[in-house]
Amino acid sequence: MILVSQSVNQLIGEPPEIQSLEPVITALDLKPLLEQKNPRTRPLLVDARPFHDYAAGHIPGAVNIDLMQFHWLDTSKKGIKDFNRQSRLLLSNIGVTEGRPVVFYESISGPSAARGVWLLSYFSHRKVAMLDGGFEKWKSLKFPVETRTNQFVHSEFKGRIDPRVLATVTEVKSFVSSKRGILIDSRSIEEYTGKVSRAARAGHIPGAINIDWNDNIRDGVFKSRKELQQLYPFPKDSEVITYCQGGYRAANSFVALKMMGFRRVKMYLGSWGEWGNSARLPVDV
Repeated sequence: MILVSQSVNQLIGEPPEIQSLEPVITALDLKPLLEQKNPRTRPLLVDARPFHDYAAGHIPGAVNIDLMQFHWLDTSKKGIKDFNRQSRLLLSNIGVTEGRPVVFYESISGPSAARGVWLLSYFSHRKVAMLDGGFEKWKSLKFPVETRTNQFVHSEFKGRIDPRVLATVTEVKSFVSSKRGILIDSRSIEEYTGKVSRAARAGHIPGAINIDWNDNIRDGVFKSRKELQQLYPFPKDSEVITYCQGGYRAANSFVALKMMGFRRVKMYLGSWGEWGNSARLPVDV
């Protein structure tokens, strides 16, 4: 669903300006937005897949940045300061501006596009969404595809930090000690139980509940809100922190929770890549 302003633009036949986007948009809703000539309402479309996939075919007008290459596992004060600086540079390079809508997509409703939604939410950009079903859904509807590379148009994106979206290692330690909210591990059950290890130590953060991000989707698209509510049967006013290995699968869970109306959701940016590699932090298996 797209929320728009009822402005004078509508009275004179110009497209209304988008005030905000819900975190997920369908291909049917996205297509007419991409056809608008007004740059204020035509979204910046970001293909978050590897370049070889983008080069083989993408949605017309999309620019490409493989967000999976932008890992960040240091949530110390200095680490977050550096993350903020480098994130602003990345978003400026792909042309993000304060007022223009942004839509991320990948092959399906996956972690990389969700990371884009989370990242812009962190910088208080409310006109951001991910394409439900991604490029595969777009192609299945026989919508147009192109292969030419689209250039970046550099901007000077600043954004205002929203601390309600990002959790640091210090916050997660306090969260675990106080047992005041819900900690969701978005990894596989094998990673959660320690059968598979991708850090110096195996297991999970004490108190975490395992809900694999793959359970958020079916056939490449997000499940219905009713099905997601059965998967996440928690009060909507709960404090929730999601984490995974590096903050991508957890971003997908972040988006799923936002779709359902959860208001107090953070993602632990460092995730297991930071926690599991620190000998000072507690681990359960």
